[in-house]
Amino acid sequence: MALNIIILAAGQGKRMNTRLPKVMHILGGLTLLERVIHTASQLNPEKIYVVYGHDGEHIRRTISIKQTSSTANVSGIGLSHLKEAPITWIEQAEQLGTGHAVNQVLPYLNDKDQVLILYGDVPIISFSTLEKLLKHTVTNGLGLLVTTPNNPFGLGRILRNHHGEIIAIVEQKDANTAQQKIQETNTGIMVTSAKNLKKWLPTLKTQNVQQEYYLTDIVAIAVSHACPINDISVTPDEVRGVNNLVELAQLERIYQRQRAEQFMLEGVMIADPERLEIRGEINIAPNAMIDINVILEGHVSIGENCMIGPNTVLRDVIIGENVTIKSHCVIEDAILEDHCIIGPFARIRPGSRIGQHARVGNFVEIKNTTLGENSKVPHLSYVGDTKIGQNVNMGAGTITVNYDGIHKHQTIIKDNAFVGCNSALIAPVEIGENAYIAAGSTITANAPPNQLTIARTKQRSIERWKPKHKRT
Repeated sequence: MALNIIILAAGQGKRMNTRLPKVMHILGGLTLLERVIHTASQLNPEKIYVVYGHDGEHIRRTISIKQTSSTANVSGIGLSHLKEAPITWIEQAEQLGTGHAVNQVLPYLNDKDQVLILYGDVPIISFSTLEKLLKHTVTNGLGLLVTTPNNPFGLGRILRNHHGEIIAIVEQKDANTAQQKIQETNTGIMVTSAKNLKKWLPTLKTQNVQQEYYLTDIVAIAVSHACPINDISVTPDEVRGVNNLVELAQLERIYQRQRAEQFMLEGVMIADPERLEIRGEINIAPNAMIDINVILEGHVSIGENCMIGPNTVLRDVIIGENVTIKSHCVIEDAILEDHCIIGPFARIRPGSRIGQHARVGNFVEIKNTTLGENSKVPHLSYVGDTKIGQNVNMGAGTITVNYDGIHKHQTIIKDNAFVGCNSALIAPVEIGENAYIAAGSTITANAPPNQLTIARTKQRSIERWKPKHKRT
């Protein structure tokens, strides 16, 4: 029996008051719909069907572009990424209710298929909860996720008989006064066979306040057919949906807190979990220390015993062990090897690799550069399109002049070279092994190994020189 998953994502989300479809809003660095797709994929379904409606082309284009990249390319090294099930896109041209939306998928399903129904605006439902629901739902039965929020207003209420068995779900707008006092509510997430859906959905009516085909009405139909119903209760936060930007912000804080607590339980020291932002697929090894106001985006891997200083942004970065990143650094699409030290106030741009025990100091910008083992760029420098060997020292104020206005050119600095302060290395140029560059030099030709190269005008003083003065 194959598992197929239907994700309902056709709603416009008018209460968001933005131009984006609701499921395209961002939570933790991914769209709401992407989060649901990622979780669904962990269940290894045969197919995922996404029912779309409003601005469907935008949704399809955005998700499809991201799905075509199965790995994150970080400085030429791929990070493994979840292999997602193929998506079949189903248009719901008219939004006539959740029952109508699921009905659009029925022609694509085999009777023996098991069908799990999820929602594109319920993004933090967990794999473990869904796996539990699937395992506890009997063959050809109906499985439901239910919850008991503090304020159930607006949600469908679970109706039970005197034996405690679920007999129906009534929507808020159709519930009477007594039913509205019920705290237990429907999450909308359910699982059953395609055969059951094909039998039940065509019998739905629109005899309700909203004149829509309610998917929830299949519960009463299932009861009338003596279909066994299994229910699992979950915490309200896990199945919280999004209807406006306030709710989105509230859910963001819940998600961020959950991720921070998960890392702390795994041995990561986080100075303040309320001031850590996780916006992607993040791996942090035990004994790492994360200070306040750190933002982790994209694909980030942090090794053991690392220290990430405050107000730092890491985006698509692989970090080895025992690395220290001091405060106010921005590092993107780069690799930092073991024991290197970065910052404070350093910027490392895409395509850079910092070797073991290397040092990038304050107010240094590095782009598309390899910095070899034990080499250092301590202060106030720009190094772009450069290959730096081992044990190299770059003096303060050094610039590799890599751009001629049309093309970028490479600078090569070989092992044990020493570049004096305020030097300009005009690429393409090579600094030989054990070479010394005198401070203040402008190097336009290759500097030979084992020699001191000086490229500056001779200092002179002008006698009888007088400065010009403004006329009063």
